[in-house]
Amino acid sequence: MNYWLMKSEPGDVSIDDLAQRGTVGWYGVRNYQARNFMRDLMQVGDGVLFYHSSCAEPGVAGFAEVCKPAYPDPTQFDPTSKYFDAKSTSDQPRWQQVDVKFIGKTRILNLEEMRRYPELAEMPVLKRGNRLSITPVTAVEWSFIRSLLS
Repeated sequence: MNYWLMKSEPGDVSIDDLAQRGTVGWYGVRNYQARNFMRDLMQVGDGVLFYHSSCAEPGVAGFAEVCKPAYPDPTQFDPTSKYFDAKSTSDQPRWQQVDVKFIGKTRILNLEEMRRYPELAEMPVLKRGNRLSITPVTAVEWSFIRSLLS
């Protein structure tokens, strides 16, 4: 089992939206490394830290789980979508997505609080310049965050 931190802007899809819908496709990822995490490493059952980004209080907002393996992101084919990619074809799609399902909402665990714990010091989300929307989380980090938010 793997663990991931996946960022979403709450104005697009929030933890409350996920709770209401039950599952969502993780669409719109347009970074090759983040795409490769989904395509090559994510598996059904992997744990997800649902992270609110680009908002007043960024941070972990809840837990989710990968519930469908990678498949082509349909937004890449939609010319009206801001995620449209004219070079992507149905025969050779560039972009993938996984589906995640809601597990639980938590209080916001923000970056300032996360930085206080040496157990979380190596998390990519805490590194300067890291802008990836999907990053791996170690089992130790996962367990520590679970204990903080339980």
